[in-house]
Amino acid sequence: MGPVTENHAVSPALAELADVCGVASSYEDADGVRREVPASTLRAVLAAMGVEVGGDDDDEGGVSEREALGAVRLRPWRRVLPPTLVAREGTAIGCPVHVPRGAIVNVEVLLEDADVPSTLLPLDEPRIARDVDGVAMERVTLAVPDDLPVGWHRVTAVVRAPDGTRHSSECTLLVHPRAIPVPAGLEEHRAVGLAAQIYQVRSEQSWGVGDLADLGDLAGWASRDFGADFVLVNPMHAGEPFVPVGPSPYLPTTRRFASPLYLRPELVPEYSALSVADRRRVDDLARTAAATNTVDTIDRDSSWTAKLEALRILFMVPLAPARADSFDRFVDEQPGILGFATWSALAGDHGPDWSTWPEELRDPGSEAVAGYADENPEEIRFHLWLQWLVAEQRAHAQREALAAGMRLGVLHDLAVGVHPTGADAWSLHHSLARGVSVGAPPDAYNQRGQDWSQPPLRPDALAEEGYRPFRDIVRAALRDSGGVRIDHILGLFRLWWIPRGAAPTEGTYVHYDHEAMLGVLALEASRAGAVVVGEDLGTVAPGVRETLSELGILGTSVMWFEQDEDAPIPPEDYRRLCMASVTTHDLPPTAGYADLVHVDIREELGQLTGDSAEERRGAEAEISAFTAVVRERGLLDGDSPDDLVVALHRFVAESPSLLFAVSVADLVGDRRAVNVPGTS
Repeated sequence: MGPVTENHAVSPALAELADVCGVASSYEDADGVRREVPASTLRAVLAAMGVEVGGDDDDEGGVSEREALGAVRLRPWRRVLPPTLVAREGTAIGCPVHVPRGAIVNVEVLLEDADVPSTLLPLDEPRIARDVDGVAMERVTLAVPDDLPVGWHRVTAVVRAPDGTRHSSECTLLVHPRAIPVPAGLEEHRAVGLAAQIYQVRSEQSWGVGDLADLGDLAGWASRDFGADFVLVNPMHAGEPFVPVGPSPYLPTTRRFASPLYLRPELVPEYSALSVADRRRVDDLARTAAATNTVDTIDRDSSWTAKLEALRILFMVPLAPARADSFDRFVDEQPGILGFATWSALAGDHGPDWSTWPEELRDPGSEAVAGYADENPEEIRFHLWLQWLVAEQRAHAQREALAAGMRLGVLHDLAVGVHPTGADAWSLHHSLARGVSVGAPPDAYNQRGQDWSQPPLRPDALAEEGYRPFRDIVRAALRDSGGVRIDHILGLFRLWWIPRGAAPTEGTYVHYDHEAMLGVLALEASRAGAVVVGEDLGTVAPGVRETLSELGILGTSVMWFEQDEDAPIPPEDYRRLCMASVTTHDLPPTAGYADLVHVDIREELGQLTGDSAEERRGAEAEISAFTAVVRERGLLDGDSPDDLVVALHRFVAESPSLLFAVSVADLVGDRRAVNVPGTS
């Protein structure tokens, strides 16, 4: 371990309070230096978790650090059952129950597919007693058996106090599989596929932005002509429902619903029932939008403006009875979709930033919001209908991929978080932390750190809600897909929280119950028969990769990051249980990276903290090292940039990794970066 920085501002009580709440009071940075976190950061992060604290001696007029610590330690004693129980399949766990001394308690577990509950019995161990708010309390631990099936179960406790009063309590019991099965025969034969930012993949029929029809065509071509087994796409989460549309797929308004920007209007079945005049208008819109397919930049606003008009025309066509039934079933089966559609309608009237709406509309559970929904049923139905269409065309793209011979098909990408003033920030406001944002501490590629401006999910709120918000996010990503890539999967263990107004360097890590988060992922992926790839790059805590591998979650090996003391790691030493690639969406295409485009961009944006000439010399040395290695191996056939790109892919292809992804941008010789982390 490297040296330790000094910080005398954090009292022992504040450090202990932070530790109990899962907030790091120190951390090891990318250079191995132990960094102490300022007291101001700890207090701001604790406040975002609902733990307000002043000074240790209460000299700031608030709750003292010791008082706050005492209150947090009493939280479990003030409830009968824990908020959520998590068990791995085949493993027995204990269920702590807190009741007044002398009370009688009956605890039962009801399996998700059962009608009759079974009773939990106490373990043979002494009870623990404690005085809580003047009441003598006891903790008794019950045995949750090791033979429960995987699933989402419920635990219910009925307590009869000594005075005869009765009350009940319940919690979620998640039993997850020991590991996600490796699907599609990957153990015997690795899968090679494409990685694409699908909005870039435009055809003559596109409306200026690559769409789900283009995705199906890309998958079919890649499979039939090259034997590809998957297409990994960028996050397709929904953005703003009206222009202007945000450019980054990694800053969506929601992670639970998809973007209708990727729809192909002519493929909506109701297109065939349009009147002559309406069809002519839709076709005119399509031609106008298609004229931008050869323009070098992506104009999401013009594309969505045209599509939105066309889709409103299509919406006016009555649904056939079978289609109407399908639509109704879809709406009934999607948790939270009515709230999202209501937000979308409200955004049309008041703008997408809910924090600027009239006060009475900022709470999704308010009477004012319910009244708005009653007054605007058709507009809300329109946004429900859009989600149904996206689901249909997304499913069709996956069917096309599988029919063409792909073993996996489409792999979707799950972004880290959402826009701070968007749909999920409004409808999931109880689950998200306020006054902080998610980012990353400084590292070699982002020397000033990163602030992604996204509000993080609160660990305590997730547990209180039985991890349903995260479950719904995962289910949405897995729907009609062969798998999912989890961007920054390290965030299921810990996330870098940055207080509002602070620099990314002034944040700290907040730890999550990774057994629960990974358990949700393992259960839902196993049920979907999907592969899970975790983007585990950056500063990785000890044991994280081993935990992911044990659960059957593939890691990520990007060639440029696979170096040891500035020398390329041989591809034979790459991990087997991972997705290997030469580059990633956060870097320029390989030709651009070799031409130091990444250094140019970071210098232009002021992201370099050292001497730019020295940075450039280091990058040139890196390229030279990889070039020398592929030349020594006989993989480099010439001296052109294209020859080097091919050689580097041959190099990575020699790895044992189960998945090998090739960027579409590399296939076509592009060199421009499309995503720069930490920018907007």
